[in-house]
Amino acid sequence: MSQNPPRYRWYILALSTATGTFVAAIPFSCLPVLFRDISNDLNLSLVQIGTIWGLSSLAGIFVSLIAGLLSDRFKVKLVLGICSILVGLTGAMRGLSTSFLMLSIIVFANGIFRSVIPINTTRTIGLWFRGRGLGLASGVGAMGMGLGLMAGPLISETVLVPLLGGWRNVLFFYGVLSAAMGILWLLFGKELPRSDKEERRTKMPPFRETLRSLVPSKALWLIGLILLFRMGCINGMTGYLPLYLRGIGWSPASADSTLAVFYAVSSLSVVPLSALSDRMGARKPILYAGLVAGMVSIGLLPVIGGGSVWLFMVLSGIFMDAFMAVTTTLLLETEGVGAARSGAALGLVFTISQTGGVVSPPLGNSFAGTDSRLPFFFWAALSIGAIITLFFTKETGWRKKRAAASNLTAAG
Repeated sequence: MSQNPPRYRWYILALSTATGTFVAAIPFSCLPVLFRDISNDLNLSLVQIGTIWGLSSLAGIFVSLIAGLLSDRFKVKLVLGICSILVGLTGAMRGLSTSFLMLSIIVFANGIFRSVIPINTTRTIGLWFRGRGLGLASGVGAMGMGLGLMAGPLISETVLVPLLGGWRNVLFFYGVLSAAMGILWLLFGKELPRSDKEERRTKMPPFRETLRSLVPSKALWLIGLILLFRMGCINGMTGYLPLYLRGIGWSPASADSTLAVFYAVSSLSVVPLSALSDRMGARKPILYAGLVAGMVSIGLLPVIGGGSVWLFMVLSGIFMDAFMAVTTTLLLETEGVGAARSGAALGLVFTISQTGGVVSPPLGNSFAGTDSRLPFFFWAALSIGAIITLFFTKETGWRKKRAAASNLTAAG
Protein backbone atom coordinates (compact mmCIF):
# COMPACT_ATOMS: atom_id res chain seq x y z
CA MET A 1 0.00 0.00 0.00
CA SER A 2 2.96 2.33 0.17
CA GLN A 3 2.58 2.83 -3.62
CA ASN A 4 -0.95 4.24 -3.22
CA PRO A 5 -1.08 8.01 -2.66
CA PRO A 6 -2.85 8.60 0.69
CA ARG A 7 -5.14 11.23 -0.79
CA TYR A 8 -6.42 8.68 -3.28
CA ARG A 9 -7.21 6.20 -0.55
CA TRP A 10 -9.24 8.72 1.43
CA TYR A 11 -10.96 10.02 -1.69
CA ILE A 12 -12.10 6.51 -2.62
CA LEU A 13 -13.16 5.87 0.98
CA ALA A 14 -15.25 9.06 0.98
CA LEU A 15 -16.90 8.20 -2.34
CA SER A 16 -17.60 4.63 -1.22
CA THR A 17 -19.06 5.90 2.06
CA ALA A 18 -21.33 8.38 0.28
CA THR A 19 -22.48 5.63 -2.08
CA GLY A 20 -23.49 3.52 0.88
CA THR A 21 -25.48 6.46 2.24
CA PHE A 22 -27.34 7.64 -0.85
CA VAL A 23 -27.62 4.46 -2.93
CA ALA A 24 -27.67 1.44 -0.64
CA ALA A 25 -29.20 2.88 2.54
CA ILE A 26 -31.62 5.84 2.36
CA PRO A 27 -33.77 4.54 -0.54
CA PHE A 28 -34.02 1.22 1.34
CA SER A 29 -34.61 2.36 4.93
CA CYS A 30 -37.32 4.85 3.95
CA LEU A 31 -39.81 2.06 3.23
CA PRO A 32 -40.83 1.06 6.80
CA VAL A 33 -42.04 4.58 7.63
CA LEU A 34 -43.75 4.92 4.23
CA PHE A 35 -45.53 1.57 4.51
CA ARG A 36 -48.58 3.12 6.19
CA ASP A 37 -49.21 5.49 3.26
CA ILE A 38 -48.28 2.83 0.71
CA SER A 39 -50.56 0.23 2.28
CA ASN A 40 -53.46 2.72 2.40
CA ASP A 41 -53.07 3.56 -1.29
CA LEU A 42 -52.48 0.00 -2.48
CA ASN A 43 -54.62 -1.80 0.14
CA LEU A 44 -51.80 -4.03 1.43
CA SER A 45 -52.02 -6.50 4.34
CA LEU A 46 -49.38 -6.81 7.05
CA VAL A 47 -48.02 -10.01 5.51
CA GLN A 48 -47.84 -8.35 2.09
CA ILE A 49 -45.87 -5.49 3.64
CA GLY A 50 -43.45 -8.00 5.18
CA THR A 51 -43.13 -9.72 1.80
CA ILE A 52 -42.22 -6.47 0.04
CA TRP A 53 -39.72 -5.65 2.78
CA GLY A 54 -37.98 -8.97 2.20
CA LEU A 55 -37.92 -8.87 -1.60
CA SER A 56 -34.71 -6.83 -1.83
CA SER A 57 -32.98 -9.57 0.12
CA LEU A 58 -34.54 -12.20 -2.16
CA ALA A 59 -32.96 -10.45 -5.13
CA GLY A 60 -29.63 -10.57 -3.33
CA ILE A 61 -29.78 -14.35 -3.14
CA PHE A 62 -29.74 -14.57 -6.93
CA VAL A 63 -27.36 -11.70 -7.61
CA SER A 64 -24.76 -11.47 -4.84
CA LEU A 65 -22.49 -14.30 -5.98
CA ILE A 66 -22.56 -13.16 -9.61
CA ALA A 67 -21.92 -9.57 -8.49
CA GLY A 68 -18.95 -10.71 -6.45
CA LEU A 69 -17.44 -12.67 -9.32
CA LEU A 70 -17.88 -9.77 -11.72
CA SER A 71 -16.46 -7.25 -9.26
CA ASP A 72 -13.18 -9.18 -9.29
CA ARG A 73 -12.85 -8.64 -13.03
CA PHE A 74 -14.29 -5.25 -14.00
CA LYS A 75 -13.46 -1.67 -13.10
CA VAL A 76 -15.03 -0.51 -9.86
CA LYS A 77 -16.02 2.86 -11.33
CA LEU A 78 -18.02 1.14 -14.07
CA VAL A 79 -19.74 -1.38 -11.83
CA LEU A 80 -20.66 1.13 -9.12
CA GLY A 81 -21.48 3.86 -11.61
CA ILE A 82 -23.84 1.83 -13.79
CA CYS A 83 -25.48 -0.03 -10.90
CA SER A 84 -26.03 3.17 -8.89
CA ILE A 85 -27.83 4.71 -11.86
CA LEU A 86 -29.96 1.57 -12.22
CA VAL A 87 -30.73 1.63 -8.49
CA GLY A 88 -31.91 5.19 -8.97
CA LEU A 89 -34.12 4.36 -11.95
CA THR A 90 -35.78 1.30 -10.39
CA GLY A 91 -36.03 3.06 -7.02
CA ALA A 92 -37.91 5.92 -8.62
CA MET A 93 -40.17 3.47 -10.46
CA ARG A 94 -41.45 2.22 -7.10
CA GLY A 95 -43.38 5.46 -6.97
CA LEU A 96 -45.33 4.44 -10.08
CA SER A 97 -46.76 1.29 -8.45
CA THR A 98 -50.53 0.76 -8.49
CA SER A 99 -50.77 -2.73 -6.98
CA PHE A 100 -49.02 -5.20 -4.71
CA LEU A 101 -47.80 -7.21 -7.70
CA MET A 102 -46.40 -4.19 -9.52
CA LEU A 103 -44.65 -2.89 -6.41
CA SER A 104 -43.24 -6.36 -5.68
CA ILE A 105 -41.75 -6.69 -9.16
CA ILE A 106 -40.15 -3.24 -9.06
CA VAL A 107 -38.78 -3.71 -5.52
CA PHE A 108 -37.27 -7.02 -6.61
CA ALA A 109 -35.67 -5.38 -9.66
CA ASN A 110 -34.35 -2.58 -7.46
CA GLY A 111 -32.93 -5.16 -5.08
CA ILE A 112 -30.99 -6.81 -7.91
CA PHE A 113 -28.96 -3.68 -8.58
CA ARG A 114 -28.84 -2.56 -4.97
CA SER A 115 -27.28 -5.89 -3.94
CA VAL A 116 -24.24 -5.09 -6.10
CA ILE A 117 -23.44 -1.90 -4.17
CA PRO A 118 -22.37 -3.18 -0.69
CA ILE A 119 -20.23 -5.96 -2.20
CA ASN A 120 -18.32 -3.56 -4.41
CA THR A 121 -17.88 -0.75 -1.87
CA THR A 122 -16.71 -3.25 0.76
CA ARG A 123 -14.31 -4.89 -1.65
CA THR A 124 -12.99 -1.52 -2.81
CA ILE A 125 -12.24 -0.44 0.75
CA GLY A 126 -10.62 -3.81 1.42
CA LEU A 127 -8.26 -3.37 -1.52
CA TRP A 128 -7.24 0.20 -0.77
CA PHE A 129 -6.86 -0.30 2.99
CA ARG A 130 -4.98 -3.40 4.07
CA GLY A 131 -3.42 -4.55 7.32
CA ARG A 132 -4.28 -3.28 10.77
CA GLY A 133 -6.19 -0.27 9.44
CA LEU A 134 -8.74 -2.39 7.59
CA GLY A 135 -11.14 -2.54 10.52
CA LEU A 136 -11.17 1.25 10.88
CA ALA A 137 -11.66 1.82 7.15
CA SER A 138 -14.46 -0.76 7.07
CA GLY A 139 -16.04 1.06 9.98
CA VAL A 140 -15.99 4.36 8.11
CA GLY A 141 -17.64 2.68 5.12
CA ALA A 142 -20.25 1.11 7.35
CA MET A 143 -20.87 4.52 8.95
CA GLY A 144 -22.07 5.75 5.56
CA MET A 145 -24.63 2.97 5.51
CA GLY A 146 -25.61 3.80 9.07
CA LEU A 147 -26.13 7.49 8.31
CA GLY A 148 -28.36 6.58 5.40
CA LEU A 149 -30.31 4.02 7.40
CA MET A 150 -30.84 6.70 10.06
CA ALA A 151 -31.85 9.46 7.65
CA GLY A 152 -34.38 7.30 5.79
CA PRO A 153 -36.86 6.81 8.64
CA LEU A 154 -36.04 10.17 10.23
CA ILE A 155 -36.99 12.46 7.34
CA SER A 156 -38.97 10.44 4.79
CA GLU A 157 -42.46 10.41 6.28
CA THR A 158 -42.49 13.36 8.65
CA VAL A 159 -40.45 15.81 6.54
CA LEU A 160 -40.32 14.81 2.88
CA VAL A 161 -43.86 13.48 2.42
CA PRO A 162 -45.45 16.84 3.38
CA LEU A 163 -42.70 18.77 1.57
CA LEU A 164 -42.80 16.83 -1.71
CA GLY A 165 -46.48 15.95 -1.73
CA GLY A 166 -46.69 12.23 -1.03
CA TRP A 167 -44.75 8.97 -0.77
CA ARG A 168 -44.45 8.59 -4.52
CA ASN A 169 -42.54 11.86 -4.90
CA VAL A 170 -40.26 10.87 -2.03
CA LEU A 171 -39.24 7.75 -3.95
CA PHE A 172 -38.70 9.82 -7.11
CA PHE A 173 -36.43 12.15 -5.14
CA TYR A 174 -34.33 9.31 -3.72
CA GLY A 175 -34.03 7.84 -7.20
CA VAL A 176 -32.43 11.05 -8.45
CA LEU A 177 -29.93 11.00 -5.56
CA SER A 178 -28.87 7.44 -6.34
CA ALA A 179 -28.44 8.15 -10.03
CA ALA A 180 -26.36 11.23 -9.21
CA MET A 181 -23.93 9.09 -7.20
CA GLY A 182 -23.59 6.78 -10.19
CA ILE A 183 -22.64 9.70 -12.40
CA LEU A 184 -20.00 10.76 -9.85
CA TRP A 185 -18.42 7.29 -10.02
CA LEU A 186 -18.35 7.34 -13.82
CA LEU A 187 -16.80 10.80 -13.92
CA PHE A 188 -14.46 10.78 -10.91
CA GLY A 189 -14.01 7.17 -9.76
CA LYS A 190 -10.45 5.87 -9.61
CA GLU A 191 -8.85 2.44 -9.83
CA LEU A 192 -5.89 1.01 -7.98
CA PRO A 193 -2.47 2.14 -9.29
CA ARG A 194 -1.37 0.16 -12.35
CA SER A 195 1.26 -1.91 -10.57
CA ASP A 196 -1.32 -3.26 -8.13
CA LYS A 197 -3.80 -3.95 -10.91
CA GLU A 198 -1.26 -5.86 -12.96
CA GLU A 199 -0.30 -7.92 -9.93
CA ARG A 200 -3.93 -8.81 -9.31
CA ARG A 201 -4.60 -9.71 -12.94
CA THR A 202 -1.73 -12.16 -13.09
CA LYS A 203 -3.23 -14.00 -10.14
CA MET A 204 -6.88 -13.75 -11.21
CA PRO A 205 -8.31 -17.31 -11.30
CA PRO A 206 -11.12 -18.34 -13.67
CA PHE A 207 -14.74 -18.33 -12.44
CA ARG A 208 -14.88 -22.09 -12.08
CA GLU A 209 -11.64 -22.28 -10.14
CA THR A 210 -12.76 -19.46 -7.87
CA LEU A 211 -16.02 -21.21 -7.03
CA ARG A 212 -14.29 -24.56 -6.59
CA SER A 213 -11.96 -23.06 -3.99
CA LEU A 214 -14.52 -20.93 -2.11
CA VAL A 215 -17.78 -22.92 -2.04
CA PRO A 216 -16.37 -25.80 0.09
CA SER A 217 -14.87 -23.32 2.57
CA LYS A 218 -16.26 -24.03 6.04
CA ALA A 219 -15.13 -20.61 7.25
CA LEU A 220 -17.16 -18.75 4.61
CA TRP A 221 -20.30 -20.79 5.28
CA LEU A 222 -20.02 -20.11 9.01
CA ILE A 223 -19.68 -16.37 8.42
CA GLY A 224 -22.62 -16.52 6.00
CA LEU A 225 -24.79 -18.29 8.58
CA ILE A 226 -23.87 -15.72 11.25
CA LEU A 227 -25.06 -12.95 8.94
CA LEU A 228 -28.14 -14.97 7.95
CA PHE A 229 -29.32 -15.07 11.56
CA ARG A 230 -28.26 -11.49 12.18
CA MET A 231 -29.95 -10.06 9.08
CA GLY A 232 -33.08 -12.04 9.82
CA CYS A 233 -33.22 -10.51 13.29
CA ILE A 234 -32.48 -6.90 12.32
CA ASN A 235 -34.42 -6.77 9.03
CA GLY A 236 -37.50 -8.28 10.62
CA MET A 237 -37.45 -5.94 13.61
CA THR A 238 -36.82 -2.73 11.66
CA GLY A 239 -39.57 -3.43 9.14
CA TYR A 240 -42.16 -4.16 11.83
CA LEU A 241 -41.31 -1.80 14.70
CA PRO A 242 -42.92 1.44 13.39
CA LEU A 243 -46.15 -0.40 12.58
CA TYR A 244 -46.16 -2.11 15.99
CA LEU A 245 -45.63 1.12 17.92
CA ARG A 246 -48.31 2.96 15.98
CA GLY A 247 -50.64 0.04 16.64
CA ILE A 248 -50.22 0.37 20.42
CA GLY A 249 -50.88 4.10 20.38
CA TRP A 250 -47.60 5.85 19.59
CA SER A 251 -47.73 8.92 17.35
CA PRO A 252 -46.25 8.45 13.84
CA ALA A 253 -43.38 10.84 14.56
CA SER A 254 -42.40 9.04 17.78
CA ALA A 255 -42.73 5.58 16.21
CA ASP A 256 -40.55 6.53 13.25
CA SER A 257 -37.99 8.24 15.50
CA THR A 258 -37.17 4.96 17.26
CA LEU A 259 -35.59 3.66 14.08
CA ALA A 260 -33.79 6.97 13.59
CA VAL A 261 -32.31 6.64 17.09
CA PHE A 262 -31.35 3.03 16.37
CA TYR A 263 -29.43 3.99 13.24
CA ALA A 264 -28.02 7.22 14.72
CA VAL A 265 -26.41 5.38 17.63
CA SER A 266 -25.11 2.79 15.19
CA SER A 267 -23.50 5.48 13.03
CA LEU A 268 -21.81 7.08 16.03
CA SER A 269 -20.41 3.82 17.38
CA VAL A 270 -19.33 1.97 14.23
CA VAL A 271 -15.96 3.67 13.78
CA PRO A 272 -14.88 3.46 17.47
CA LEU A 273 -15.90 -0.21 17.72
CA SER A 274 -14.25 -1.12 14.41
CA ALA A 275 -11.07 0.68 15.50
CA LEU A 276 -11.28 -1.11 18.85
CA SER A 277 -11.28 -4.47 17.07
CA ASP A 278 -8.08 -3.36 15.29
CA ARG A 279 -6.50 -2.33 18.57
CA MET A 280 -7.57 -5.52 20.37
CA GLY A 281 -6.34 -7.67 17.51
CA ALA A 282 -9.56 -9.67 17.80
CA ARG A 283 -12.88 -9.51 15.97
CA LYS A 284 -15.09 -12.02 17.78
CA PRO A 285 -15.52 -10.17 21.12
CA ILE A 286 -17.26 -7.28 19.31
CA LEU A 287 -19.49 -9.74 17.48
CA TYR A 288 -20.46 -11.60 20.65
CA ALA A 289 -21.33 -8.33 22.37
CA GLY A 290 -23.49 -7.25 19.43
CA LEU A 291 -25.43 -10.51 19.31
CA VAL A 292 -26.13 -10.57 23.04
CA ALA A 293 -27.18 -6.91 23.04
CA GLY A 294 -29.55 -7.51 20.13
CA MET A 295 -31.07 -10.64 21.67
CA VAL A 296 -31.74 -8.98 25.03
CA SER A 297 -33.03 -5.65 23.73
CA ILE A 298 -35.33 -7.03 21.02
CA GLY A 299 -36.60 -9.83 23.26
CA LEU A 300 -37.46 -7.46 26.13
CA LEU A 301 -38.85 -4.63 24.01
CA PRO A 302 -42.47 -5.88 23.83
CA VAL A 303 -42.42 -7.10 27.45
CA ILE A 304 -41.35 -3.88 29.18
CA GLY A 305 -42.43 -1.36 26.54
CA GLY A 306 -43.08 2.29 27.30
CA GLY A 307 -40.10 4.61 27.45
CA SER A 308 -37.79 1.59 27.69
CA VAL A 309 -38.19 1.13 23.93
CA TRP A 310 -35.77 4.02 23.45
CA LEU A 311 -33.22 2.39 25.74
CA PHE A 312 -33.49 -0.91 23.89
CA MET A 313 -33.06 0.84 20.55
CA VAL A 314 -29.89 2.47 21.82
CA LEU A 315 -28.54 -0.82 23.21
CA SER A 316 -29.14 -2.80 20.03
CA GLY A 317 -28.15 0.11 17.78
CA ILE A 318 -24.67 0.42 19.31
CA PHE A 319 -23.54 -2.70 17.49
CA MET A 320 -25.70 -2.66 14.34
CA ASP A 321 -23.29 -1.25 11.75
CA ALA A 322 -20.21 -2.25 13.75
CA PHE A 323 -21.35 -5.87 13.56
CA MET A 324 -21.46 -5.77 9.77
CA ALA A 325 -18.15 -3.89 9.50
CA VAL A 326 -16.30 -6.29 11.80
CA THR A 327 -17.87 -9.35 10.17
CA THR A 328 -16.80 -8.26 6.68
CA THR A 329 -13.32 -7.57 8.06
CA LEU A 330 -13.33 -11.10 9.49
CA LEU A 331 -14.28 -12.35 6.04
CA LEU A 332 -11.61 -10.39 4.18
CA GLU A 333 -8.97 -11.65 6.63
CA THR A 334 -10.04 -15.28 6.30
CA GLU A 335 -7.34 -17.57 4.97
CA GLY A 336 -7.76 -18.38 1.28
CA VAL A 337 -9.78 -15.28 0.34
CA GLY A 338 -7.09 -12.85 -0.84
CA ALA A 339 -7.46 -9.81 -3.09
CA ALA A 340 -8.23 -11.83 -6.24
CA ARG A 341 -11.14 -13.70 -4.63
CA SER A 342 -12.46 -11.03 -2.24
CA GLY A 343 -15.42 -10.08 -4.44
CA ALA A 344 -16.47 -13.70 -4.96
CA ALA A 345 -16.10 -14.43 -1.23
CA LEU A 346 -18.27 -11.44 -0.34
CA GLY A 347 -20.80 -12.53 -2.95
CA LEU A 348 -20.99 -16.06 -1.55
CA VAL A 349 -21.43 -14.87 2.03
CA PHE A 350 -24.02 -12.26 1.05
CA THR A 351 -25.93 -14.89 -0.92
CA ILE A 352 -26.17 -17.09 2.17
CA SER A 353 -27.03 -14.22 4.50
CA GLN A 354 -29.74 -12.69 2.31
CA THR A 355 -31.91 -15.75 2.95
CA GLY A 356 -32.49 -14.50 6.48
CA GLY A 357 -33.60 -11.11 5.21
CA VAL A 358 -36.10 -12.74 2.84
CA VAL A 359 -37.75 -15.27 5.15
CA SER A 360 -37.67 -13.42 8.45
CA PRO A 361 -39.93 -10.36 7.80
CA PRO A 362 -43.03 -12.14 6.44
CA LEU A 363 -42.59 -15.10 8.80
CA GLY A 364 -42.21 -12.88 11.84
CA ASN A 365 -45.08 -10.62 10.78
CA SER A 366 -47.35 -13.66 10.44
CA PHE A 367 -47.05 -14.29 14.19
CA ALA A 368 -48.64 -10.88 14.83
CA GLY A 369 -52.02 -12.37 13.98
CA THR A 370 -51.84 -14.32 17.24
CA ASP A 371 -50.11 -11.71 19.39
CA SER A 372 -48.47 -8.49 18.20
CA ARG A 373 -45.51 -9.14 20.54
CA LEU A 374 -44.60 -12.59 19.19
CA PRO A 375 -42.57 -11.37 16.18
CA PHE A 376 -40.02 -9.76 18.52
CA PHE A 377 -39.51 -13.03 20.41
CA PHE A 378 -38.95 -14.86 17.14
CA TRP A 379 -36.37 -12.33 15.90
CA ALA A 380 -34.57 -12.27 19.25
CA ALA A 381 -34.28 -16.07 19.16
CA LEU A 382 -32.40 -15.86 15.84
CA SER A 383 -29.48 -14.30 17.72
CA ILE A 384 -29.01 -17.57 19.60
CA GLY A 385 -28.30 -19.33 16.31
CA ALA A 386 -25.76 -16.65 15.42
CA ILE A 387 -24.01 -16.97 18.79
CA ILE A 388 -23.68 -20.75 18.40
CA THR A 389 -22.34 -20.38 14.85
CA LEU A 390 -19.85 -17.70 15.92
CA PHE A 391 -18.44 -20.10 18.52
CA PHE A 392 -17.24 -22.40 15.71
CA THR A 393 -15.82 -19.55 13.60
CA LYS A 394 -12.07 -18.92 13.65
CA GLU A 395 -10.66 -15.64 14.90
CA THR A 396 -8.67 -13.69 12.27
CA GLY A 397 -7.35 -10.70 14.24
CA TRP A 398 -3.61 -9.94 14.31
CA ARG A 399 -3.26 -11.10 17.93
CA LYS A 400 -4.40 -14.60 17.00
CA LYS A 401 -2.08 -14.66 14.00
CA ARG A 402 0.86 -13.46 16.07
CA ALA A 403 0.21 -16.15 18.66
CA ALA A 404 0.05 -18.79 15.93
CA ALA A 405 3.32 -17.55 14.45
CA SER A 406 4.99 -17.66 17.88
CA ASN A 407 3.80 -21.22 18.45
CA LEU A 408 5.11 -22.20 15.02
CA THR A 409 8.50 -20.65 15.77
CA ALA A 410 8.68 -22.38 19.14
CA ALA A 411 7.79 -25.71 17.57
CA GLY A 412 10.49 -25.23 14.94
